[in-house]
Amino acid sequence: MLLPKPKDALHRAWLLRILSAIYDDTQLANALIFKGGTCAALRGFLDRFSVDLDFDCVCEKNELPVVRKKMEKIFVELGLEIKDQSKKVPQYFLEYPAKAGERNTLKIDVTYPPVKANTSEMVRLSEIAKIAKCQTVETMFANKLVALIERFEKNGSIAGRDVYDIHHFFLQGFRYDEKVILERRKEKVEKFLQDLIEFIEKQVTETIINQDLNLLLEHSQFQKIRKHLKNETLMFLKNELGNLKFKK
Repeated sequence: MLLPKPKDALHRAWLLRILSAIYDDTQLANALIFKGGTCAALRGFLDRFSVDLDFDCVCEKNELPVVRKKMEKIFVELGLEIKDQSKKVPQYFLEYPAKAGERNTLKIDVTYPPVKANTSEMVRLSEIAKIAKCQTVETMFANKLVALIERFEKNGSIAGRDVYDIHHFFLQGFRYDEKVILERRKEKVEKFLQDLIEFIEKQVTETIINQDLNLLLEHSQFQKIRKHLKNETLMFLKNELGNLKFKK
């Protein structure tokens, strides 16, 4: 996983410590499916730094309190402080010791219930030397496409990293799972892609791209991609939309 700055090594270490502890627990390992940017980065699907841990929870609803209790036990054992948490699902903002002015907070987000169309597979994560249940790249790609527009619909924010990830997945030749988009958006994929293209054209600016992406990429890598990212992402999406229409 890329480290843009040497001081990011501490945050990365905490990500791996928590992840390792979670997959040391049999019940948590069965209940939590690893996903998101950190999962994609650890699996070699993304070439950027990622700062959060994201999971789908596939346990029964009555098991959620047990999942929460076990996760909180891990935090205590690791010496982490819970600064904030959700009462509905196991979602936490954790604080770890760090130098003044440096990053010291880590977010863990658990989705329950997960999207039914999401698919997973067993993967060996070499950086923690453990087998973990992870989303497939097709599922991650589809959810990332939806996340860009849904993040704005829910709280009015746009994440430059979402645009970068979509661009990178297309660039690597990955495919997305259409069933995930159909379930989440309740509309045909062609309509969704058209809406996404219009959304990016209207709402995504260079300032938005710069806001969080410059912290997740090496400076030289960021400078090379930032001015081309929007136009190339639109190119990929328009090509994909054209291919879908041609197949009809």
